[in-house]
Amino acid sequence: MSSFMNMACIGDFDPFTAAIPATKVELTVSCFSFCFLPLLLTVCVLYTQGISNREWREFSRTEVIDNTLNPDFVRKFLLDYFFEERQNLRFDLRMEKPLIGIPGKKCGTIIVRAEELSNCRESVMLQFCGNKLDKKDFFGKSDPFLVFYRSNEDGSFTICHKTEVVKNTLDPVWQAFKIPVKALCNGDYDRSIKVEVYDWDRDGGHDFIGEFSTRYREMSRGQSQFHTYEYPFNLRTCCQVTLLSCLVDMELTFLDYIKGGYVTNSTVLGLCPGNPSQPTSLHYMSPYQLNAYAMALRAVGEIIQDYDSDKMFPALGFGAKLPPDGRVSHEFALNGNPQNPYCSGIEGVMEAYYQSLKSVRLYGPTHFSPVINHVARYAQSVKDGSQYFILLIISDGVITDMAQTKESIVNAATLPMSIIIVGVGPAEFNEMIELDGDEERISSQGRFAERDIVQFVPFRDYIDRRGNHILSMARLAKEVLAEIPDQFLSYMRTRGIKPGPCPPAYTPTPALDWW
Repeated sequence: MSSFMNMACIGDFDPFTAAIPATKVELTVSCFSFCFLPLLLTVCVLYTQGISNREWREFSRTEVIDNTLNPDFVRKFLLDYFFEERQNLRFDLRMEKPLIGIPGKKCGTIIVRAEELSNCRESVMLQFCGNKLDKKDFFGKSDPFLVFYRSNEDGSFTICHKTEVVKNTLDPVWQAFKIPVKALCNGDYDRSIKVEVYDWDRDGGHDFIGEFSTRYREMSRGQSQFHTYEYPFNLRTCCQVTLLSCLVDMELTFLDYIKGGYVTNSTVLGLCPGNPSQPTSLHYMSPYQLNAYAMALRAVGEIIQDYDSDKMFPALGFGAKLPPDGRVSHEFALNGNPQNPYCSGIEGVMEAYYQSLKSVRLYGPTHFSPVINHVARYAQSVKDGSQYFILLIISDGVITDMAQTKESIVNAATLPMSIIIVGVGPAEFNEMIELDGDEERISSQGRFAERDIVQFVPFRDYIDRRGNHILSMARLAKEVLAEIPDQFLSYMRTRGIKPGPCPPAYTPTPALDWW
């Protein structure tokens, strides 16, 4: 048995240590134009690579196809997708005959198509009104509201929505509300939905008026026509609840935008005081291992660069005296070219970082606002959502321009950008924790940030005690990148920005089978 191997990087997937997935992806494998000797049996085997030991494990394999140069496998690979992890995949094409290529000629192509599984991403906007509802109080009017229940597989019901109370009326019109179809019926269009009608009582003893049952499939017809539900209140009265509108929408995911090419990245490296030639410095350039700055940069950068089309990153430093006059700068190009601070890939950023350690004198204090404003100027020019900026700040110092940094973050929260802050070293990071905004939304001069765009992580909390730097870097990247998809989606949704069209699928011309 021999194998043809193709590498595809969508993250470092470890099925034994993975967290809750962002979504599921279905991979379909097809092969075209294999210029080999006649084949008898062909099977595609998928391997996933572990985070810590980098070992390959067989994940699954397709069915066996015989006698074709263009195998198109029916069996799919179903994987959990994580934005914050590098999931390395290896596809082995195994055959009974040895693969004998023709010198100078292309020996064939493996096509891997990825599709996000739906998992019922629909949401629905519903609006109801009532007619002839029960007369209960002294004035002959009701204060009605509706309660919706989803039926379960065991026949029980779970509450899933409650409308507002419409005061003092027999003919209420409730506000339209939006609910995920999964919450309404668990994605089963024919599952029973129970609706109860109550008359509100300020003491909590709400009076039951009546109930009716429906199904999502039945309600979805309300996109083109009203639907009225009747239920008896007493022997003489029949109350009515009418579905006025039913608008179905598809909940967009992070992958929907990625397929439209929406993400770009900015990388910023903070340089703190210290002598890179001294082993006690966080910038110490050891011949045997990466320093803390380099590990953090590589850990995060190697993942986010996969979501950038040209992989050109502006790399800036702050906190140094620059040659030739020794002026202090909190916003300088690591590559020494202020007109073009872009570096090619994370390797280019790493090289610029190492070169800057030799050419500048590291110098405090630590100012964040200049680099945040720098990236914000880029983001300000593309507010249509065609690009999204991820700003990575690595620093070990106490922030000395806290007020200005808060103001910069509040302003940046209206722009298509996120900020990742990695703290290295043993310092206290109380100010950086405050910038994170998980406990309390950050504010400046009475203005609160429109959304949470900052994620702070102290690197020391994720360092492997056994000295496994690969595992340390994977843990760090997983933590700091976990919030990016939600931050990205919050900007797109509040601006009503839809994903762009997906690029056309690659469809090579298949070879004629040998027989």
